[in-house]
Parts: sequence; structure tokens; C-alpha cells
Amino acid sequence: MSGNAIGLLFRLTTFGESHGPAIGAVVDGCPAGLPLTEADLQVDLDRRRPGQSRFTTTRDEPDRVRILSGVFEGVTTGTPIALQIENTDPRSRDYSDIKDLFRPGHADYVYWRKYGVRDYRGGGRASARETAMRVAAGGIAKKLLATVGVRIAGALIAMGEVKIDRTRWDWAEVERNPFFTPDATAVPRFEALLELIRKEGDSVGALLEVSAFGVGTGWGEPVFDRLDADLAKALMSINAVKGVEIGSGMESASGCGSRMADEMVPDVDGRDGIGFLSNYAGGILGGISTGQEIVARLAVKPTSSIRISRRTVDIHGQAREIATHGRHDPCVGIRAVPVAEAMMALTLADHWLRFRSRNNWSSSKI
Repeated sequence: MSGNAIGLLFRLTTFGESHGPAIGAVVDGCPAGLPLTEADLQVDLDRRRPGQSRFTTTRDEPDRVRILSGVFEGVTTGTPIALQIENTDPRSRDYSDIKDLFRPGHADYVYWRKYGVRDYRGGGRASARETAMRVAAGGIAKKLLATVGVRIAGALIAMGEVKIDRTRWDWAEVERNPFFTPDATAVPRFEALLELIRKEGDSVGALLEVSAFGVGTGWGEPVFDRLDADLAKALMSINAVKGVEIGSGMESASGCGSRMADEMVPDVDGRDGIGFLSNYAGGILGGISTGQEIVARLAVKPTSSIRISRRTVDIHGQAREIATHGRHDPCVGIRAVPVAEAMMALTLADHWLRFRSRNNWSSSKI
């Protein structure tokens, strides 16, 4: 299996399966001298960790990360940083009844068709369990980006048909509720929706938004390595994500240039004395950062493992019915918020290193 790595200069490779003994990652390209401890990475892992509320899977994984290499006396050495998290509560027996069945909407069928063998224990490599390593590696990227004043934050802005009121947006509220939502008034509505969904044995999708603040002008490579293209790829690589937009995204198709083009004005407080009156571009023009807030949204589909019986086939091509009774998130989008932050951080860390190594002298002040 190829395709287990992402990034050019700041590069992440992950390994392991949902119900294997452990999952792990190797981060290449982190500069030497960055203060780093396991506690730094545990913060976001605890945010993503399962079993923390009645609205997520009851799988009880502590997700304690170990740094195996690349750090000495509390600082990075410039060598590969190896990370590992043990799987302590897999309960593979939950999947024995469906080991020969394909779950509609899951990767079961395509993995079996491509490789001729399938790890049915929780989806194996296709499980969202793999994203714990992205979050751990993203913690390194966040720490690196913080040295140049970049901060990343994500939020859940819709679940099913229930949407937040954007006029009530409060970033501080995101860490005060189990949904990572910035609108406190949306919390009881999300709770009511998920109680209904759980009772029915169904699942529901979600819409997330993730932003980066403090990114300088000039990050990103034109044409094929555009910052927005790499960011879209990184976010699209997250399990269950089926759509990504940067800035105004799909709204751009129905807008007019007179409104959607971000007007520019002199601004003594702005970068290079230039300011913008709006940010429909999401902080990226021509694949290169403008110095504004970078904004991306991603659509997460409903969890495919549900208790409602559905039609499927088995590995012999025979018609069957399937209902999944293991431990699953009724809305996987909730725990995807720290994952989205991690993927944006990894992408930006990679492009910051590329910018730092390739910018010309005249732009060195950026």
C-alpha cells in the first residue's frame, strides 16, 4: 500500500490499523531546537479522544502518545520524530458477525477488491482511528508554527439540518462544549438532534470550519503546489470528508465579480501598507497566501456503521442484510475538528519551510 505520507519538507507518514497493537507516525523535516514534549501533543489528542461524552463512541482509548525518537533533552534534534499510541480497547469480536459482509458507504468493498484481503476489525487501515496520529503530528506542526505567530482553530458549524448562528460566533465557546461549536445557543439543538439519531440507530453528517491566523504573505507555490490545492488535499484525506471549500468556495459560482473580488485599500496597519475589505478568497490568491485569515470548510458524511438494517452483499456476491452493532460515533464530524486543525497545521508547516527556503532577498522581511 502506497500513499501513507503527506508533505514535502515537513512530511508525515502514518502506520497501523484500528485493532492492531498500536498505531504510529514518523515526522520528517522538523527543524532542530524546537522545545517539544509528549504533553505538548497530548492536548489535542485529548480533544479528539473517544469516550468523552455520550455523543461519541464509547471505545475507551486513553490515546497516550510516546515520542520514540527525534527529541533529546526536551528539544527536537532535526532527525525523524517517531510517535506511537497503543490500542488498548479494540474489542475485535464486535466485528466477527460482519467479517464477510460489506458495509454500505464504508471502504470495506474497495479495500477487498483492491488488495484481495480485508482487515474487518473496525475497518483496519480505513478506520478513523488512524487520525489520532495525524493529531499527534499536527501538535508538532502547531508548535512549530507558533514560533512564527501562526495560530489554528477549528469549529463545528452545522450538524445535519441544524446550523449555528454566525452572529453569535465565539471562539472561546468552542472549548466549553462537547461539539466544538462557537455558538452556545446551538448546543441544545445539537444535543436534541443526536439524542434522536442515537435512538433511531442512525448517524448524521456535519460541516466544519477551520482557520489559520497570522500566516504571512507569500506562502504557497503557484500552479500544481498551490497552498489551497495542498490544503484541500490534506483536508479531503480525512476519513468521511466528501467536500472541501476555501473561502467563499461554492458560493463563488453564484456570485458576481463586483462583490466576490476582495477590494484592496491602503492600510497603514496592514502588511506592506495594504488592506482588504473582505476575504472571499479565504486568504489565498493564485495559490499563495495573502496575509489574511486562511479559511476552509469541510463536509463530513454520516458514519456508515449504523444499527439500521440495510441491503448489501457478502464476499461471495450473495444478497444479504447488515446492521452494525459495534461502538461508533453517531456524528464522526465532532471528533474531526482537531483532525482538521492538524491537517491544516501540517500543510502550513510544510509550506512555511518551503517559503523560508525559496523566497528571494527582497521578500525576506515577510
